[in-house]
Amino acid sequence: MIRKRGSFILCGTFLFITWNAILVLLLWGRPPSGQTGEHGQGKRDVAERPTNDMVGDVLRMADTFEAELEMQRKILLQIKNQQSLWDPSNKNAPKVVVPHQLVIPILVIACNRVTVRRCLDKLLELRPSAELFPIIVSQDCGHAETAEVIRSYGNQVIHLKQPVLSDIAVRPEHKKFQGYYKISRHYRWALNQVFKTLSHSSAVVVEDDLEVAPDFFEYFQALLPLLKSDPTLWCVSAWNDNGRDGYVDPGSANLLYRTDFFPGLGWMLLREMWEELEPKWPASFWDDWMRQPEQRRGRACIRPEISRTLTFGRKGVSLGQFYDKYLRYIKLNTEFVPFTKLDLSYLKEEKYREHFEKEVYRAPVVPYEDVKQGQLKGTGPYRLQYSSKDSFKILAKNLGVMDDLKSGVPRTGYRGVVSFISKGRRIYLAPPPGWTKYDPSWS
Repeated sequence: MIRKRGSFILCGTFLFITWNAILVLLLWGRPPSGQTGEHGQGKRDVAERPTNDMVGDVLRMADTFEAELEMQRKILLQIKNQQSLWDPSNKNAPKVVVPHQLVIPILVIACNRVTVRRCLDKLLELRPSAELFPIIVSQDCGHAETAEVIRSYGNQVIHLKQPVLSDIAVRPEHKKFQGYYKISRHYRWALNQVFKTLSHSSAVVVEDDLEVAPDFFEYFQALLPLLKSDPTLWCVSAWNDNGRDGYVDPGSANLLYRTDFFPGLGWMLLREMWEELEPKWPASFWDDWMRQPEQRRGRACIRPEISRTLTFGRKGVSLGQFYDKYLRYIKLNTEFVPFTKLDLSYLKEEKYREHFEKEVYRAPVVPYEDVKQGQLKGTGPYRLQYSSKDSFKILAKNLGVMDDLKSGVPRTGYRGVVSFISKGRRIYLAPPPGWTKYDPSWS
């Protein structure tokens, strides 16, 4: 954009000088005032007429040239000033104002882990624009060492502090879950700051123990228009719950899915969605609450084949739940995919659903033993069918994918189907044809 602007200015300057040179030649060669030009033009003003006084004529012509040159000088000075505004080396040039609806703040949820530095270092290293992606760190817990780490970044980040740090009154049997109550309270406060106090229209929520991929910002920037335009979507996530190395296709870094399961772990929502959720925000376990049908309301999220976030935080209120078995082995994408240049319209609900169901249910059904032992012939994909909660859990567990369900929805599932790689083949763990809805009792 800057190069185009500079070329435009140089071209304009050249044309301006050329035109005035032609004008000077015409003035020198103009006829006496009593004559009419060959195009029949009338007389010029008396003050500009040539007379028999050659010296006087020359002086008047010199005055005219001087006035013309002064005007040229002023216009060229304006052009130069405009050019300096677009010169990237000019530190005094004003910053380009980004329309507010294009800004995607990154909300980092922090508490008492000084390792937030690893998260922030990577975000700042990869961030393409401070104006497009302001980083807002919201800190709970009042932990002084963590606060000092965040303060060390100066104006590179916005540091917010959750003001209420007291314990929350809970039922006696929930005292051991006090941490989950505080997290839910913090999320509500932080999201209110982003959407109500700072008036942003979207946000990406990142916890302080996440590292991001090289195309993390590109991914969310490309998917924001889709999230805004498709009412059947309610979030975009950077996370694949079954994204362990060996369970994803390393050659499909650009592959994206719709999923009925809320993934979290680096996710984007719109202000309108927050306005819907905030009045009924839960006191605890906010992520499982998000997975209930009353909140999901039949809507889907977008998730990638290969995760754009990686968690490095085993320590936390969940006490490392799933970390040692699953989370530590998640593959983080390393290839930059130019998502903003790709056609992502295939993710729109009607088109995606039709294509996805055709691919799944045209795939041949194969026995579990052939999948487990890697005896499948051909390139796939293949379908492995389940018919009950128990059969799903047995197949998923034995094949190494996550077997838990939330309100009947399997992790990464779309219309009951879980897609993953096993022994180098694409497998669809799917319900029988004609599936219509989830059974919330499968939990």
